Amino acid sequence: MNAFPGSVPASVAVTVTLQDRSRRTFDHPVSVLEVAQSIGPGLAKNTVAGKIDGRLVDASDLIDHDATLHIITPKDEEGLEIIRHSCAHLIGHAVKQLYPSAKMVIGPVIEDGFYYDVAYERPFTPEDLAAIEARMQELIAQDYDVIKQMTPRDKAIEIFNARAENYKLRLIDDMPDEQAMGLYHHQEYVDMCRGPHVPNTRFLKAFKLTKLAGAYWRGDARNEQLQRIYGTAWADKKQLDAYIQRIEEAEKRDHRRLGRELDLFHFQEDAPGAVFWHPRGWAVFQELIAYMRRRQQDAGYVEVNSPDVMDRSLWEISGHWQNYRDHMFTTETEDGRALALKPMNCPGSVLLYRHGLKSYRDLPIRMGEFGKVHRYEPSGALHGLLRVRHFTQDDAHIYCTPQQMDAECRDVVALVLDIYRQFGFEDVRIKLSTRPENRMGDEATWDLLEGALLQALDGMGLAYRLNPGEGAFYGPKLEFVLRDAIGRDWQCGTLQVDMNLPERFGIEYVDEDGQRKRPVMLHRALFGSLERFTGILIEHHAGKLPAWLAPVQAMVLSITEEHGAYARDIARLLRGAGLRCEADVRNEKIGYKIREQTLQRIPFLLVAGAKEREAGSIAIRSREGQDLGVLPLTQAVARLLMEAQTPDTAARREAQRHLCVRLNSQHTPGEAAANVLETVP
Repeated sequence: MNAFPGSVPASVAVTVTLQDRSRRTFDHPVSVLEVAQSIGPGLAKNTVAGKIDGRLVDASDLIDHDATLHIITPKDEEGLEIIRHSCAHLIGHAVKQLYPSAKMVIGPVIEDGFYYDVAYERPFTPEDLAAIEARMQELIAQDYDVIKQMTPRDKAIEIFNARAENYKLRLIDDMPDEQAMGLYHHQEYVDMCRGPHVPNTRFLKAFKLTKLAGAYWRGDARNEQLQRIYGTAWADKKQLDAYIQRIEEAEKRDHRRLGRELDLFHFQEDAPGAVFWHPRGWAVFQELIAYMRRRQQDAGYVEVNSPDVMDRSLWEISGHWQNYRDHMFTTETEDGRALALKPMNCPGSVLLYRHGLKSYRDLPIRMGEFGKVHRYEPSGALHGLLRVRHFTQDDAHIYCTPQQMDAECRDVVALVLDIYRQFGFEDVRIKLSTRPENRMGDEATWDLLEGALLQALDGMGLAYRLNPGEGAFYGPKLEFVLRDAIGRDWQCGTLQVDMNLPERFGIEYVDEDGQRKRPVMLHRALFGSLERFTGILIEHHAGKLPAWLAPVQAMVLSITEEHGAYARDIARLLRGAGLRCEADVRNEKIGYKIREQTLQRIPFLLVAGAKEREAGSIAIRSREGQDLGVLPLTQAVARLLMEAQTPDTAARREAQRHLCVRLNSQHTPGEAAANVLETVP
């Protein structure tokens, strides 16, 4: 059933336009499932739900007017979400059979899965989790139909009162305007939801419960604590097995575990959400900054720095106080001034631009800043380097004329894609996030800014996905999503175009006619949070960072204590050449040292014994166990320097080589310089 009895006239003829633009006419209102049956039994068997005129509905819902219909199957993204949502309801069915006094709360879909919050008198155990999963499998095997009934409000209250489901009653209280509730019947179990849900449990076979956790009613720590049962579900067993394998691999790559094993960083409660960098981790962090600094210098950026603490009035002008207040750390001075630790670098950059009048000849101005920002994240949301309260952004703000906006957008996109490639991320997806409901500025400005990003992407021939309503409150943005070595997606870089902050802060430039005009402001971050990007890199490479980025690039191992002095001398030589090198001269067997330093993911292990000392050479092996031979020290240094060069070094040397070739091909030094300078942006 899908509606109140008698609510749909039985004699209404309807024409249904399908996704392939074919049409089918029926002499009566027809359900989504009936349309699928009219096409063929195979499609009917795989029908999860439908989309009528763009609105998701249950397979049992009736089409009572001429409409377009997209039949949803497990292969569709919406179909997979419906499967996951229905698995959450199935948790409720199993829990109520096993633990009748349990109270069911809510069960939404999340990324790659679902959860259900439950109130119960004791904590669930791993044994309980296994029992719930087993009961769910038994229920799925019954292939029972999931029945939807639109139920009058009073009747729904009566049903949940009789079942003592007080959380469902509280949810109904939160919907005072709803006069009918969608109730889904799983045999004797009843749940409330807007739907849609699968028509039969046969769609739910590829699932697994994954973990237990605590939660609070309405997500508020002041409320009663609940228990959260997590799970995952997929369209078929092959997809489920692939996901489980990916999760197992992700656990091996967990940057928090590798951070401990490789002695990179740690966290502690004395500074929640802030990183304590150890020497090796700090070396990686600084290498990332050095790399980005070089890339920005090559791209015409200047580096600046702004204060960490600024007056509240600045954040009110920028709009952050009104839109971001709950995430800001604030304090008050003895004279009553409210100050805030900056959650963003934008206002500081604007004040730097505003210091001194700018001419159109000065533009574009590209200001880069490795700015420390502070954002309050709930303690439950903190997650190693991936979610912190204190972090560093590779932020930049570009001030340009409207005529320069397209070229600047394209240059930023080209730069970010090239940088990701140099870090080994070839699969990069772009999302265009457009104007949110809560925004500043007029519609004409938003039209202009969104058009600029569209023009840049289309002009570069780049594919993108539209993300309606997800832009920043001051401007639309591009988001760059990286796919890592095990298929996970990470949103990192952003590009935002903005004419609202320039207006609110009153910044200007003088054009060629002597008129004062507003510049366009581009907000740009490539790594995003350097802490988060470091965590992503650690997991992407499973701790085996590229040689140029590794905290220790080479370890010299002495075969016996007798060769310790030689090993130290080689380490000192390599450090002098610019490599990060250490020596392991402990009184341990060489095989033990090799195994231990290999586990530390050090790219190159250099073995120093009597033969090497006498010959002035060193034996080199890779962390993968490859024997790279015994080389004289001069050749060894050259080989290691080549292996450890940064990815931008080769490109820079190639550009220098081309420049020299062009210079040498000119007739006179003056002609050479003039011709080459013409090509320099």
